[in-house]
Parts: sequence; structure tokens; C-alpha cells
Amino acid sequence: MRCTQCGGVDLEPGFIEDAGEHSQGYARWIKGPLERGIFGGARRMGKTRWIVEAFRCVECSHLELFARPKD
Repeated sequence: MRCTQCGGVDLEPGFIEDAGEHSQGYARWIKGPLERGIFGGARRMGKTRWIVEAFRCVECSHLELFARPKD
């Protein structure tokens, strides 16, 4: 992998933490536009969730984010 900002090749793995109420500790990507439910929260029922993986460039600290299917 290569940094899209500076072209560096030393990317270290990490993750984006989701510390919200009832969170599982990691961020997720959900396909489609944000739709709000009755109480204002995001509608997620029946939608596939993808785990967000993050890599930080050691040279410039730019973050590269990738989504992979939830195991």
C-alpha cells in the first residue's frame, strides 16, 4: 500500500474507535444514505455493515481508510 497524500510506503495499521452508547468499540460503514428513525438515530436494520480499518502514514500522518465485510 502507498499513501495517497505523500506517496510514502510505511503505513501502520490501526482503527477508528466508536465510543458511543452501545458501541462495539470500532467504526462501521453502512451502504446508502443516512436515514433517521423515529427517535433520530440512524436506520440500520437489514443493511450490511462493514468494519472500517485505518492505516496511518508514518511520513505525513495521513489516514487511509478501508472497509471490509464484518466477520
